[in-house]
Amino acid sequence: MTPFGEAIRRLRAERGITQRQMAAAIGVSPAYLSALEHGNRSEPSWEFVQRVIGYFNIIWDEAEELQMLAGLSRPKVTINTSGLSPKATEVANKLAAVIDRLDGPTLERIEALIDRDGPASDAHKGANQPHKPKDKRSQ
Repeated sequence: MTPFGEAIRRLRAERGITQRQMAAAIGVSPAYLSALEHGNRSEPSWEFVQRVIGYFNIIWDEAEELQMLAGLSRPKVTINTSGLSPKATEVANKLAAVIDRLDGPTLERIEALIDRDGPASDAHKGANQPHKPKDKRSQ
């Protein structure tokens, strides 16, 4: 399940709405909505996210959070380490090899380390872009 899928499922449960009802209302198939919730579909489009926001009548912070979660919900992530250090490539590959075995607290610690360098909303924008090291002279 993706963060966006989990959020949709929570919103539906809070309001007592089935996948079939929501799918019909926003113009997608129940199978698509199910696949999106379970992480079997790619990151949802901006237009789709806007339909969900409108459907649930979400405003301000909650709408912004849902948009951010959509951007963090690519179930198949590629990390481009070309041009980076051998250590960056090694760490990326090790993480890919064990991600399915990491428990919640460990994932939270990793996320905290990542977020330490900037807000999560900035981190996902360049997820497929090479990381540019900070200039040590400006610190």
